[in-house]
Amino acid sequence: MDTQTHAKYEQLIERTRLLPAAPTVVVHPCDETSLLGAVEAAGLGIIVPILVGPRRKIEAVAQKAGADISGFRLVDAPHSHASAAQAVELIRAGEGALLMKGSLHTEELMHEVTSSATGLRTARRISHVFVMDVPTYAEPLFITDAAINIFPDLDTKVDIVQNAIDLHVQIGLGMPRVAILSAVETVTTKIPSTIEAAALCKMAERGQITGGLVDGPLAFDNAIDRQAARIKNIRGEVAGRAQILVVPDLEAGNMLAKNLTFLAGADAAGIVVGARVPIVLTSRADSVRARMASCAIAALYAQSRPAIPGE
Repeated sequence: MDTQTHAKYEQLIERTRLLPAAPTVVVHPCDETSLLGAVEAAGLGIIVPILVGPRRKIEAVAQKAGADISGFRLVDAPHSHASAAQAVELIRAGEGALLMKGSLHTEELMHEVTSSATGLRTARRISHVFVMDVPTYAEPLFITDAAINIFPDLDTKVDIVQNAIDLHVQIGLGMPRVAILSAVETVTTKIPSTIEAAALCKMAERGQITGGLVDGPLAFDNAIDRQAARIKNIRGEVAGRAQILVVPDLEAGNMLAKNLTFLAGADAAGIVVGARVPIVLTSRADSVRARMASCAIAALYAQSRPAIPGE
């Protein structure tokens, strides 16, 4: 692995300059971080924010932060729950191409998104993808699912894998090499995730998962390090050079992403896919670069993503 700078996000952000700014419904941006994230993304021409939340609170945050929001549409909503409901309604009405989380809890937003009657569901399971800019890895590294599906079964993992492949392809990164991770690279009944990994690979072989090269089970080291793969005598196009890491469950994915962030200096852009529109999930701990990258990835995907059954 060659040492790289954080250039991967810059390339994605730069590509959005060729696109019209995406109308983006920003849900309850009632703290400085979430409001400035939307304002900064608008300043780069990535999005056109539609701010949804308590008008007085948003205006007070903007004034304190020295941010000019006079040119943005502001939809008044009394509290965070109402903000989430109103934002989803705006998306259903076709007024936004992206949804962006503000200062409310992720669970509160996703409750409205996943509502069977009034939400943004499709026939595809909704899942989360971290797009990591790791300085020591040559390419963007996708990790899924580390935020939505806690203990996904095999059917859910099929959608998780397909969502990540579609995202990789549609934002212009090409056909991805997909590693289904476990603790070991051999199939054993003692570790159920290895059996699911083998099943996912066979499903890809039979066309039930399309658009990517899928291999597994692979341990983390031999998924991302060629020397580790050679030592274990693991051959194939994915081993040692994976671009998408599919984790066994949310706990493993969350720990992996945070390890890369805090021990390897990585940035983590976050996006939810599988809904009617891409959903930008940002954290107060995110760097400005990661927040801009999250918006850029969502905008690129919204521009060219394939239709999802059930939309």
